[in-house]
Amino acid sequence: MDFALSEEDRMVQSLARDFAERELAPGAAERDEASRPMTDVFPKLGALGLSGVPVAEEYGGAGGTTLQYALVVEEFARVCASTALSYAAHISLGLGSLSILGSEEQKMKYLTPGARGIYPVAFGLTEPGAGSDAAGTRTTAIRDGDAWVISGSKCFITNGESAGVAVITAVTDPESGPDGISAFIVPRGTPGFTARSTYDKMGMRASETSELFFDECRIPAEMMAGEPGAGFRGFMKVLDGGRISIGALAVGVAQASLDAALRYVGERRQFGRAIGTFQAVQFKLADMATEIELARTLVHKAAWLKDAGQPYGKIAGMAKLFASEAAVRAADEAIQIHGGYGYIREYPVERFYRDAKLLEIGEGTSEIQRLVIARHLGLRE
Repeated sequence: MDFALSEEDRMVQSLARDFAERELAPGAAERDEASRPMTDVFPKLGALGLSGVPVAEEYGGAGGTTLQYALVVEEFARVCASTALSYAAHISLGLGSLSILGSEEQKMKYLTPGARGIYPVAFGLTEPGAGSDAAGTRTTAIRDGDAWVISGSKCFITNGESAGVAVITAVTDPESGPDGISAFIVPRGTPGFTARSTYDKMGMRASETSELFFDECRIPAEMMAGEPGAGFRGFMKVLDGGRISIGALAVGVAQASLDAALRYVGERRQFGRAIGTFQAVQFKLADMATEIELARTLVHKAAWLKDAGQPYGKIAGMAKLFASEAAVRAADEAIQIHGGYGYIREYPVERFYRDAKLLEIGEGTSEIQRLVIARHLGLRE
């Protein structure tokens, strides 16, 4: 058992850290305040070979590993969780769905430019009435000759407005339950397809979150991704991998919270000495550091299992669950350590807390993760 990163892993990590500190850290607080995404980030990532880390080279990616991708997400999240979220959704969900469900022709046409950073790819599953109950999809696709006509809407879609294409689910056979849900590729600009980003969010404010609308949106029949009825099962497989990236994102936010707290306790003085000398504060920091190390190890194990071609769904669910809740606890403790200063925007820990909370909700709530883990343990209702 070897926990050491390889030389290539460390090179990717260093490249991501340099980019994060140079490009993402400056203005992160201002982008959060203004709810302004980094619109030019994907071409920059493409130029560095980071916009498609785990995607095969034949499709424009770097041919890297899931572990390397997780390292990149963590480095980005340490300085700007919003951009890390946009990046993670693009790769694990957008590119992931094309990789799993797309035909060879679809991969060449849509996966390749996405992996090269020409545009982000959006993943459209969640609907106003279908959140945790993802099989409750109401969006429909009706066959009409050599086309599909899509009607309905999606909500809380990362990168929805700026995406070059969206991969979405729609019901094609209402009598077949989840097996009647198919996946479709819808390019931006298709008549009847519109996206709107108007959410005023608590956190992750510099990550684009959109609603997608389909008003009798007509697409060619060959734009179905995968076989008829394979959409729901395929998207569930995509989410298994997505949990690894959300876990990595949570580790990055948690580490940022710990780093900020460590800096503060060396500067802040009370009762004639630095507050980092007080045992009560030291215990908080020790607990934070321990949980972060455990979360990181879980994320890396899930990534390793995926790279090794072994079952990873249970560990991915555990990684997402533990890391997201650890991130919230770390940010909460960082605010507590800062005291009143942690509650104002002069210090970044209040942003870390707002950002961390989404990680317990997005890509499967903590409650859903516990159900996923329970199913892997053989438990049923």
